[in-house]
Amino acid sequence: MAAISAAMVKELRQATDAPMMDCKKALTETDGDMEKAKEWLRERGVAKAAKKSDRVAAEGAVSVKVADTFASASLVEVNSETDFVAKNEGFQALMGNTIAQIFDNKLGSVEELMETGYETGKFSEYFTETVAKIGEKIEVRRLITIDAAKNGCVNGYVHANGRVGTLVACVCDNEKTAELMAPVMKQVAMHAAAMKPTVLSYKDFDPAFVEAETAGRIEAIKKENEERARMKKPLLNVPQFISRLQLTDAVIAEAEAKIKEELVAEGKPEKIIPNILPGKLKRFIEDNTTLDKEQALLDQNYVLNDKLTVAEAVAEEAKKHGGTCEIVEFVRYEVGEGIEKKEDDFAAEVAAQMA
Repeated sequence: MAAISAAMVKELRQATDAPMMDCKKALTETDGDMEKAKEWLRERGVAKAAKKSDRVAAEGAVSVKVADTFASASLVEVNSETDFVAKNEGFQALMGNTIAQIFDNKLGSVEELMETGYETGKFSEYFTETVAKIGEKIEVRRLITIDAAKNGCVNGYVHANGRVGTLVACVCDNEKTAELMAPVMKQVAMHAAAMKPTVLSYKDFDPAFVEAETAGRIEAIKKENEERARMKKPLLNVPQFISRLQLTDAVIAEAEAKIKEELVAEGKPEKIIPNILPGKLKRFIEDNTTLDKEQALLDQNYVLNDKLTVAEAVAEEAKKHGGTCEIVEFVRYEVGEGIEKKEDDFAAEVAAQMA
């Protein structure tokens, strides 16, 4: 049995950041073999991670990395159990290395990430060892890399709290326009972080979802109007529809005919009706596309100019540069969204620890 010196323990601790007693035990178990001791600690880290597998990691952070040329960008969400851990230096270093690995290798899935080479082994080994040092359940939840198309660019944004990140990609008429539109894509990414769109365009909604949402919203407005009537407050408009997806040519034609009838009934001269009609029709569309305004990025009112939609604002900005631009993709991650957090029973937890 090799003698285990304090210097050996110190060297192993410096190499692995594992607790001193664990380092001594690892060297004892491996007869002083430094490499085998590291492997022993690595396996111990895996055991620790397995014990934490039933915990819920719903805190954490997101990170974005964008190419200097705006030709590609990556986004990742890494979850932890507590917000406290998500703010420590170890976790932040792990985040930085993770997003760099994703970006440098143009990765699109967690599985790919974990299998990539890193230092002297796989990235999964580095990740597991680092998590073991931090001492809390940490996992890469999701990631994406977007490569800009020809004559396109991609940009991203992470909100100051580190919990919301977005990527936005566009295609332009030429390379020069794409270069000039990169800062605008950053602004749109900031808009998406704040306004929480769920789809790019109203065209991306599931018709069944729109149908169910329509019925629910109309019923909710009717109930609110009952209360407003009781309180003698102005009633809210009850829409027929909530998305442009529902406004077929037939629906628009019917709405136009009805508006004309109303204008005639009001005594408006026939010759000025064509001048009034576009504004009335625009109002009809706005009143009947509330879902689009809430959840479809291109159809939302742009935060930097709420008189325009995001699509209109981008087109107008490109026009200033003598070109055209269209947003073709966006991604938004918010830490913990969709994860059901476990409600802790503190008394039960203390009892379990004392058992």
